[in-house]
Amino acid sequence: MKLLFDENLSPKLPNRLSALFPNSLHVRDVGMKATIDPIVWDYAKDNDLMIVSKDADMHDLSLVFGNPPKVIWLRLGNCSTLQVENVLRREFSAIELFYQDETLSLLALS
Repeated sequence: MKLLFDENLSPKLPNRLSALFPNSLHVRDVGMKATIDPIVWDYAKDNDLMIVSKDADMHDLSLVFGNPPKVIWLRLGNCSTLQVENVLRREFSAIELFYQDETLSLLALS
């Protein structure tokens, strides 16, 4: 399960969560800082990554196009990187089930 963290999340998250989600990336890691959502979407799709975002636009793309890629939509509002990290750690089992279910496109976490 490799994750692609969207621009609105800390670039520290792939490293901080590497034990649970090895080989995960932040959009900055692949030269996509300030890149429009459809290009991020295509990159995730082409590289078998699940997008993690707080952006409602990714939610909307998921509803329109389905998967791949899958989208983990964080409904946390203003929060710290530690809070994001804790939610992803706490919800690891749900994320794993979401990843394995080919019919699902969107997982909302809060």
